[in-house]
Amino acid sequence: MQRIWRPLLLLLAIALCLPACASAAQAPTPQYGYTVVRAYPHDREAFTQGLFWLDGYLYEGTGLEGRSSIRKVRLETGEVVQQRDVPAAYFGEGIVNWAGRLIEITWRSEMGFIYDLMTFQLQGQFAYPGEGWGLTQDGRRIIMSDGSAYLRFLDPVTLKQTGRVRVTEAGRAVDQLNELEYVRGEVLANVWQTDTIVRIDPATGRVVGRIDLSGLLNPSEIVPGQTDVLNGIAYDAAGDRLFVTGKQWPKLFEVKLVRKPAS
Repeated sequence: MQRIWRPLLLLLAIALCLPACASAAQAPTPQYGYTVVRAYPHDREAFTQGLFWLDGYLYEGTGLEGRSSIRKVRLETGEVVQQRDVPAAYFGEGIVNWAGRLIEITWRSEMGFIYDLMTFQLQGQFAYPGEGWGLTQDGRRIIMSDGSAYLRFLDPVTLKQTGRVRVTEAGRAVDQLNELEYVRGEVLANVWQTDTIVRIDPATGRVVGRIDLSGLLNPSEIVPGQTDVLNGIAYDAAGDRLFVTGKQWPKLFEVKLVRKPAS
């Protein structure tokens, strides 16, 4: 009799769990809007590909062949206080700091560069397969995007890939991941050609939030054929400030995220 009841009880437990389990699995991704805390000047000629905050300054990597550069920028004025141009053959992409170095990847050249963070002097270069889009770091490793649905993990010393994770939302791949920023245990990623930033759990690749940043620029600030997409995220951990901008935008914004009511 015991042999008969155990399977029946197991089936009953599964049946009772199904509605709750399905509901949990299909729970919608939390959605966030924003409020603008402050707007700052930004170089309209800067085709922003990478951005981070360090010791009171923004560091910015810009793209386009013949126009790529790495820059140190004063937040309050947008003044470029230090700049190094990238050779014209390369399309600059993401940048990240690590142990006194500034590391930059390029789009389709499968080549990255290592600079001294203080002087911007070139210290070396490294190779990687495929495209390079965005970079950030979590204190243990460098995290890289390549336009696909994968985040790559790199050893910060050798810059060799040590692993990767597939980014998904409700079981579906989320690709076109571009500029990255590590914020309080999550990776924030611009989704190319959208006004969306996704919040990613780097341990699982699961999207744990979506940020809608549409409407940051006034229509009068948009120059057709020049003003490009949202791209560029920087986080000041000490001040808990989140900065965002875009390619050839005239402004950079400090924003506070606001959770939207569940629909």
